[in-house]
Amino acid sequence: MRLLRLWPDESHFDFMRFRRLTFPLSAILSVATVVLFVTVGLNFGIDFKGGTLVELQAKSGKADVAAVRHTANGFGFGESEVQELGGEGQILVRFPLQAGEQGQTAVMNKAHAAFDADYDFRRTETVGPRVSGELVQSGTLGVVLSVVAVLLYLWFRFERELALGAIVGTLHDIVLTVGIFIITRIEFNMTSIAAILTIVGYSLNETVVVFDRTRELMRRYKTIPTVELLNLSINSTMSRTVMTSISTALSLLALVLFGGEAIKGFAVVMLCGVVICTYSAIFVSTPVLIYLGLMLSGVKRASESRGGMPQAAE
Repeated sequence: MRLLRLWPDESHFDFMRFRRLTFPLSAILSVATVVLFVTVGLNFGIDFKGGTLVELQAKSGKADVAAVRHTANGFGFGESEVQELGGEGQILVRFPLQAGEQGQTAVMNKAHAAFDADYDFRRTETVGPRVSGELVQSGTLGVVLSVVAVLLYLWFRFERELALGAIVGTLHDIVLTVGIFIITRIEFNMTSIAAILTIVGYSLNETVVVFDRTRELMRRYKTIPTVELLNLSINSTMSRTVMTSISTALSLLALVLFGGEAIKGFAVVMLCGVVICTYSAIFVSTPVLIYLGLMLSGVKRASESRGGMPQAAE
């Protein structure tokens, strides 16, 4: 019985030739993300900003978003955020944080008075300033410590050049993932932190697979040029990479389409993250080894201008 092959076993595709395109592209996207983060910022959810979130369901089955936004902004509590959810007639309203419990109570009283006739209140969440501040601090600390732990693992897991390449790839994936949040304006909440940490793990997994093969081939071949060695590493693991990426992406696509609004943001970011991590392992982490100067047995490897077929170590 012939097994399914999504990538040829004896592939010799030259991935490294694209590095002159992918490096500037990744650099531009990373710098743009940093600029957008400083100027535009993330769309922080109620978990981090504090305030009151109300989910409404239109009794008639059809919601008037413009009318709800006009009414909510007329309460005098500041500008409210109103968006239509995936379900027909569903609306999400976010009211700004008010001072004290009386302020939050006043928000809910006015909301019920204005919307009870036409909408059912399906969900109500209130987060105070102290809770939101603690969540910001705890969430940021958790992400930073997790990333530092991953980077330390990579540093001790691989030789210097391989470790630096893996670190560059992991940081690249984190930055571009944050860029997805900024561009799409998906709400950044505690679930988003879970998405970032999951993507860090996926990025680490993709990079380790390729670099383990690279280190194995470094011991086997002593005179093969660096570019050929890296191409051989990627081609020999490409079948596994394609299978893993496609199966993960299909699962996430199902969550995006049928998982509902509660996890749609998480699923969309994860789907984009899988694409970013796969791209990064092939076109960022691995090619950067060429510029770092991959070393073998304390001697700099042959320059990429050398030709010839791979020669096994004696």
